Amino acid sequence: MANNNEQKQGQVQVNMTPDVEKGVYSNLAIMGFTPTEFIMDFVFHHPGMPRANVQSRVIMSPVQAKRLMRLLEQNMANFEKAFGTIKLAEEVQQNGPISPFKLN
Repeated sequence: MANNNEQKQGQVQVNMTPDVEKGVYSNLAIMGFTPTEFIMDFVFHHPGMPRANVQSRVIMSPVQAKRLMRLLEQNMANFEKAFGTIKLAEEVQQNGPISPFKLN
């Protein structure tokens, strides 16, 4: 890894606290937007339970959201190339729901 003097222009050194490093598990994402930002709530929903808790909220600009979308698309393509195509329930069952969960 390059030291600070050798880092290319535009690179950022990213640090992570132990609490953030642990991460949070999410099996449902809810997204909304305004003219200036995208709001993404990452939720853990325990099947069979009527309520679910938001584990994390991420707010970003539309430009950053589009960059995230491209990053996810590229990583998904790499993942599927390495491990095989991921089949979604709605692709297996025609006209199926986008999410397997019913939201109240």
